[in-house]
Amino acid sequence: MKKKSIQEVIDRVEDIPAFPMTVSRIIQLTEDPESTVQDIEKEITKDQSLTARVLRFANSTHYGYARKISTISQATVVLGFQAIKSIALAATVSKMMAQELPGYSMEKKALWNQSQTCAIAARLIAKKTRYPKPDEAYVAGLLRDVGKVVMNHYLKEQMAAVQDTVNREKVSFMEAEEKIIGFHHGQIGSKIAEKWNLPKDLVEAIAHHHEPEKASANKELVAITHLADAMVMMLGIQMGADGLQYSFSTRAMEMLNLTEIHMQELLSQLIDLMKDEDAYNS
Repeated sequence: MKKKSIQEVIDRVEDIPAFPMTVSRIIQLTEDPESTVQDIEKEITKDQSLTARVLRFANSTHYGYARKISTISQATVVLGFQAIKSIALAATVSKMMAQELPGYSMEKKALWNQSQTCAIAARLIAKKTRYPKPDEAYVAGLLRDVGKVVMNHYLKEQMAAVQDTVNREKVSFMEAEEKIIGFHHGQIGSKIAEKWNLPKDLVEAIAHHHEPEKASANKELVAITHLADAMVMMLGIQMGADGLQYSFSTRAMEMLNLTEIHMQELLSQLIDLMKDEDAYNS
């Protein structure tokens, strides 16, 4: 079985959606300190479904705002620019990540549900550790496994061999991917993030969410993403085949000054949030 380079696979990818112009513009605006609430409102209202999603989330019990929010400008003030960005991103990738992934033994919507849970966990950890951009952590958690969609679709034969290697040799799924394919889902996911022109910190978090010790640009964000992913695995959320032989880095906890007691508290909070549908952006 001839190994392909990451670039060969990316070059074949035709169905990775380019971000709609509206979403691309929203991402640009939320990253620009000169942007105003009115700039954001102007872009969001171009997309009816995105407008409805933002208003629904702003009025959710998750934010507990006392007054009914009826305009995008109000919602933007309440939620903040980074939350608006995370909602726009979630709206764009939800369909892509909701498909069945036989290569990872994941049923339809399993990856999407798992990714949303990971995103919520990442935001929880970010707030606990006073990371300055909790909604950036949310996006990193949401997109950390986007590479699985490409691996599943374009490397079906190799993915069957990966699963066999995991079961036979008792290695982690990532190790088996590297052995059989030559790269893992985090690496190809980071290439997709680059194609989408996402910030470098997010690209790195996706690339190294299984190996936080390799981070260089933003070690804190990568550690948060890794721990959020680990929390999802601890709870057995839509685990799929790659939950087998999962490799957890205690180094990530050390980077963030978190103890096992802290992790137990965060897991408890995550379980409570999972019962609240309003915590999800879908």
